[in-house]
Amino acid sequence: MKWEYKTIKEPTTGFTGGKLDENNLNNRMNLLGEQGWELVNVFDTNLSQGATRDVVAVFKRQKQG
Repeated sequence: MKWEYKTIKEPTTGFTGGKLDENNLNNRMNLLGEQGWELVNVFDTNLSQGATRDVVAVFKRQKQG
C-alpha cells in the first residue's frame, strides 16, 4: 500500500502567540476528511519560552494509482 501525505499549518494569534482559531482549524480538517485524508498527528511549533507559533497537522490517504 502506498500513501500520500499533506501538512497544514494553522498560525496562532496574540502578542505572545497561543491563541488558536479552533473553528477555522476544525473546518480545514473536516474538509480534508471529506476528501479522504486521515489525521495522523498534530503538534505545535515554539515561538519562545513555550509560546506556540503554529499548530501543524499531518494527514495521509491511500495513494491513487
